[in-house]
Amino acid sequence: MAVTIETLQQRMEEAALALDFEEAKRCRDMINMIRGGATAAEAEDADFEGLTRQEPGAMGLGTSQQSVTPPADWRPPPRPDPMTAGRSQRGRRRGP
Repeated sequence: MAVTIETLQQRMEEAALALDFEEAKRCRDMINMIRGGATAAEAEDADFEGLTRQEPGAMGLGTSQQSVTPPADWRPPPRPDPMTAGRSQRGRRRGP
């Protein structure tokens, strides 16, 4: 039996109605592979276990960049005093 996108969509809908979400997920991934240029035989033989999908809140540019987590005992440095930050001794009068 030749696997086409239409038959996979039908199998995916039937699996979802039967509450077999693992089969529906496998069919969805096979459909995406076929649409991406793979043959039906390659899509059937593919292993989809290690795939993770991108989270909706993390979409956009730079989402593949590594995020740094500080050590557990790290505290940010104290903020500088706003009255003295950026001030220099120049220009001030010295003496009485």
